[in-house]
Amino acid sequence: MLLRPRYARQTSYVKTKKNIHFEFSQDLVREPLLYQINRSFDVVVNIRGASVTDDGGFIALELEGTAEELQRVLDYLVGQGVKLGEGLGDDEGSQER
Repeated sequence: MLLRPRYARQTSYVKTKKNIHFEFSQDLVREPLLYQINRSFDVVVNIRGASVTDDGGFIALELEGTAEELQRVLDYLVGQGVKLGEGLGDDEGSQER
């Protein structure tokens, strides 16, 4: 008889993918935002596109993780002062937050 761990029933481990893009100002160019996401959250980060200059930047990401963890990443980014949008930054299906 195969028993499931008790914690498996209490927490959702279903992973989903979410495409986001964000813009950031000159103040955040030297901040290690992606490093912090990788170290602080249980998500897989796939960089789909980026453009960074001394004046600011734009990054398009595909994130994979639980819905709760993805929301934590979005909350972190907004808290850092980035301009966040859903989608990869193309004109179709892109929403800003």
